[in-house]
Amino acid sequence: MNRRPFVIAAATVGVLATAAFALPDLPPNPVTDTIDHKVFKEKGKRFATAADAPARAGAPFALPSWIPKDATDVRIRVRTSGESRLIRFDLGKTPLDGPRCTAGTPRQQGAPDLHARWWRPDTREAEVRTECRDFHQYQVAVHGKRVYAWTDGTPSPRADG
Repeated sequence: MNRRPFVIAAATVGVLATAAFALPDLPPNPVTDTIDHKVFKEKGKRFATAADAPARAGAPFALPSWIPKDATDVRIRVRTSGESRLIRFDLGKTPLDGPRCTAGTPRQQGAPDLHARWWRPDTREAEVRTECRDFHQYQVAVHGKRVYAWTDGTPSPRADG
C-alpha cells in the first residue's frame, strides 16, 4: 500500500494548523484568514489610523464613533456570527472623553469569546471607562495611550440622545 498520499496530507494539515494557531500575528494571509473565518467564525483587520477604517455604520470593520479619528495602530477582531468585538488602538492628540465615554460602575457584560494575541488588557492597572457607547455598549480599559475596548453586542442607548 502506498502511504505517500497520507504522509503528504498529514504534513499539509500540520502546516496549516501551525500557521493558524501559532502565528496569528503574521500579516493577513489567505491560510490563516480562511481558518479564522471558517473554523472560528472570526475576522480581524488592522488600520494605520482610525480614519482609514470604513465609515459606513453597517460595515463589518466600522469603528464606533467614540474612537478619535487620530487614533493609530487600530486593530479590530469581530465575530462573524454575532456582534462581539475586540478593539485596540493608541490615542493620538485627541483624548478619549466626552459624552460617549464616561467613567463609572460597569454594567454586567460578558467578555466576548474572541481570540487575538494582541489582546491583553489588564483592568487592574487601567483607567476604566465603562460607558463608551455607539450602537453597542463597550467596556474600555486605558493604559496610558493604549486603549482596549470590547463588547459582547449588548445594545446601549444612543450617546447623542
